[in-house]
Amino acid sequence: MREQTNLSRAARAPALRRWLCLTAGVACAAIGAAGPAAAAWEPTKPVEFVVPAGTGGGADQMARLLQGIITKNNLMKQPLIVVNKSGGAGAEGFLAVKEAKGDPYKIIITLSNLFTTPLATGVPFNWKDLTPVAMLALDQFVLWVNAETPYKTAKEYLDAVKAAGPSKFKMGGTGSKQEDQIITVAIEKAVPGVKFIYIPFKGGGDVAVQLVGKHIDSTVNNPIEAVAQWRAGQLRPLCVFDDERMPYTAKVTATMSWNDIHSCKEAGVGVDYLMLRGIFMPAGVTKDQVDFYVELFKKVRETPDWKKFMEDGAFNPTFMSGPEFTKWVEKAEATHRDLMKEAGFLAKP
Repeated sequence: MREQTNLSRAARAPALRRWLCLTAGVACAAIGAAGPAAAAWEPTKPVEFVVPAGTGGGADQMARLLQGIITKNNLMKQPLIVVNKSGGAGAEGFLAVKEAKGDPYKIIITLSNLFTTPLATGVPFNWKDLTPVAMLALDQFVLWVNAETPYKTAKEYLDAVKAAGPSKFKMGGTGSKQEDQIITVAIEKAVPGVKFIYIPFKGGGDVAVQLVGKHIDSTVNNPIEAVAQWRAGQLRPLCVFDDERMPYTAKVTATMSWNDIHSCKEAGVGVDYLMLRGIFMPAGVTKDQVDFYVELFKKVRETPDWKKFMEDGAFNPTFMSGPEFTKWVEKAEATHRDLMKEAGFLAKP
């Protein structure tokens, strides 16, 4: 009987609303249909987008692409302003965001220096000083040589490094005691007899230029940092530091796709490494503020420009947010601590 009564009331509701409209003298269209819910929070002034790395590298390229997509598609009413703070292997950027506690108008794009910089330098910063927002993607690393060299495979190149003797070949990378040098040490440990001179540069863009100019012999740059030079016939990829090949089969050069590059495991080099590309905010921000940026970057991921960027740069497009992302970050920090301890890169107490 209660159910029938409720159904009767529901059926009478439209007529009741019309009667209320007439007696109250208001517009009927304004009653009965709730308008779209307003955002719980959104920026009311420009947002600073910190890049803890130099210009031209993978983090910088991704940040500027995100800025362009958000502007092009009107995904945010306020401008997103990219600011590079690369000093101290990114410590400048991380400390700036740490000091902005509670400020929702400052976000930062992160890479592995989120872990490596404090572990290597002892700078007073930890990822827990920030608020995790979202993982945008995971980035690969590729062993590159100049295209004019005779090396066609990773084995040929590493055999030449071994034959030359210790510290004759130069490996260029981004930063000191960062992911590029960690991978370099991992190669040396995986292939007995191989020993490089490691030369650090400010960013992946600089590293690629140095390899094109033959000032170094190889790099372990991200795909996006060297794809332009590969396409131009200036660089040659030898293997990707993963157990499997990259999945993208569209041709990047006239003859090769990302999928045509051997995995380093196939080449007999047992080194694999994936790098975080994620977004963090200062500590002390509200859930509504975090949710705004999570939803913003979800919208970005649906755009054709983002999907093209993922394929062009051979990214792993994994997305995470909330507790799942936080757990991933905790595990990644532990992994980097182990890698850096093995390489002898941990700062002394």
